[in-house]
Amino acid sequence: MNNQDTTAAATDTAAPAPNGITLDMPIKRGDQTITHVALRRPLAGELRGINLAALIREMDYGALEVLLPRISTPSLTRADVAGLDPADLASLAAEVILFFVPKAAMQSLSMSA
Repeated sequence: MNNQDTTAAATDTAAPAPNGITLDMPIKRGDQTITHVALRRPLAGELRGINLAALIREMDYGALEVLLPRISTPSLTRADVAGLDPADLASLAAEVILFFVPKAAMQSLSMSA
């Protein structure tokens, strides 16, 4: 494999830019105010102990409370998740659900829109 092929392969496997939302109700943590939360695609190990069916079908709060601290930047605590505005929780949950949609399905959805 030449250097050009190696660069292309590295680019293909690089993690995409994180997704996230701007919070309607910022989180206050001491002197810090969190206004934007970025999410990254979870790895399989970060899904341990989470009922995926409940997460995907029902946006289960318990599953989100466990998963969001594992994949958020800045890293949210369980207390932060518990104090989220319902609209912000729903927005974060919607972002999480999109991680479970295969790339091919996302492409076909964006082409049909």
